[in-house]
Amino acid sequence: MTTPTARPNAIANWLLFVAALVFAMVVVGGITRLTESGLSITRWDLIRGTLPPMSDESWQRAFDLYRATPEYIEVNGPAGMDLAQYKFIFFWEWVHRLLGRLVGLAFALPLAWFALRRAIPSGYGWRLLALLALGASQGALGWYMVQSGLVDRTDVSHFRLSAHLLTALFILGGLVWTALDLRQLARTGENRPARLTGLSLAVALVLFVQLLLGAWVAGLDAGYVSNTWPLMNDRLVPDGIDWGRGVLFALTHDPYLIHFLHRWWAWVVVAALVVLARRVRTTERKASVAIHSAFGTQIILGIATVMTGMSIVLAVLHQAVGAIVVGATAWGMHVTGRREQ
Repeated sequence: MTTPTARPNAIANWLLFVAALVFAMVVVGGITRLTESGLSITRWDLIRGTLPPMSDESWQRAFDLYRATPEYIEVNGPAGMDLAQYKFIFFWEWVHRLLGRLVGLAFALPLAWFALRRAIPSGYGWRLLALLALGASQGALGWYMVQSGLVDRTDVSHFRLSAHLLTALFILGGLVWTALDLRQLARTGENRPARLTGLSLAVALVLFVQLLLGAWVAGLDAGYVSNTWPLMNDRLVPDGIDWGRGVLFALTHDPYLIHFLHRWWAWVVVAALVVLARRVRTTERKASVAIHSAFGTQIILGIATVMTGMSIVLAVLHQAVGAIVVGATAWGMHVTGRREQ
């Protein structure tokens, strides 16, 4: 049972709104990566950085800081980047950071209001605080990622990029799961959160591997190594894989191998999601349809992205639908956890 002042349905709606904001941030993050905008802002000013430069002098100062980075010195400087071009990449990184601030406010302020009104059902306070802490860590993790590209290299570490993206997707899944728990509470009056089943854990691990590979593909620009499908440059296993520094190094650094693995592990993910979708079909058909629709669209977008030579529009849609796959999978996992209580 829940207390008279608890408002589980209102909190669930709020969490789904925040999940939509996180989704938007993932999409803008994809644009930021694909336009090579992530290193354009070289400082992390939590308050002052909310506004972009407001004068010609401020713009020039920001551009001068960027011109001291390896990316400008080795890549964009020789290509002739001017202030107008710099403003374009600055815009996307600024929007990405601004969305991060908005997500933080959209979570922290209503959370405080619900807490003061004693509207949070028993057992959910700690979970909401954990989500808040994860969201706060995203800002620090994002800056940690940016720092990796400001000193000795022309791009960010693909390990730090993957940590930043996967944490965002984990938060997205956590928001959806918690919202569904609260809706179940509002519907039944029984505080019985869904549990993580063995099937759900297996599916989550399979999907995690694919998301990790996808983040590494983005971080290493591995999508550009082949624009043919299903073969990679006329071969099933592509030429160009560097095994010289060992298997582990190739598995974590070689763009040809990581692209190859991302392509073919996708079918393992499909098999796992089909099993999950069939499991939930009789209980909640909408969740089954959502899972099938999400991964079907994602496969088509992945193939199209490759065959167009990494069209930015398709690549952004691929990342966006990847986030939808996470949300749909969390929904299906939640249904299995409810059914087997």
